[in-house]
Amino acid sequence: MNILVCVKQVPDTTEIKIDPVKNTLIREGVPSIVNPFDGYALEAAARIKDKDPTVRIIVLSMGPEQAKAALKECLAIAADKAYLVSDRAFGGSDTLATSYILTETIRKIEMLEGGLDAIFCGKQAIDGDTAQVGPEIAEHLDAPQVTYGLEAEVDGSVIRVKKEVEEGIEVVEVRMPCVVTFTKPAWDPRYPTIKRKMAANRAEIPTLTAADLPGIDLACAGLKGSPTKVKKTFVPQKRTGGIKIQEETAADSAVKLFGLLSDASII
Repeated sequence: MNILVCVKQVPDTTEIKIDPVKNTLIREGVPSIVNPFDGYALEAAARIKDKDPTVRIIVLSMGPEQAKAALKECLAIAADKAYLVSDRAFGGSDTLATSYILTETIRKIEMLEGGLDAIFCGKQAIDGDTAQVGPEIAEHLDAPQVTYGLEAEVDGSVIRVKKEVEEGIEVVEVRMPCVVTFTKPAWDPRYPTIKRKMAANRAEIPTLTAADLPGIDLACAGLKGSPTKVKKTFVPQKRTGGIKIQEETAADSAVKLFGLLSDASII
């Protein structure tokens, strides 16, 4: 059984900054991490492999050369093979173009690895929060999908997924091949071992370009293939801390609050 996990290297949102002129992310000096939701997807695949060591986990990322660092981190944790898809023609892709490129890459990997039984993704990337790429991949592949997964287990030709819903937890069975997107479960992902870290550092990660994807239509990739246009990007202003009013009585506190709001011309 082969499980492919799509991962993305994202800027650490606690350190994110925006160029006020270009309205773009300032990545220089900002640490990059594996998208946390993709980490949950990888852990879900790893737990399936814990029960069946014959399972192979393949990770795929789209991005610049530096994204190989994220792939090596995944290899250190649980993955067996990693691929990077990268090409200047893919620059500026929105979620629709990204899902199309990833789908064509997935088809290529199926040719190289002998088929894929399941594709796991994080429910969304923390730098965009669109939650669109995973479901779009399922649509491109015409594959059944389950979103907001918490846990997954294989039972014959189906994957049984515990998924988060407003009322609590729902259990869904989906026939393979399928796509499952994962949200944050009750457990944390495992840490890599020293042995796996050393092996990951030595690993050669193949880079697939547009030339390696025979079926790709570049009119559907990059800026040309992206119907979404970003008009403005900004970081919300940090609010200053509030004040605590604690007079001797509730009535005194109310009077003090009224005075402060009046002075601020709020009332």
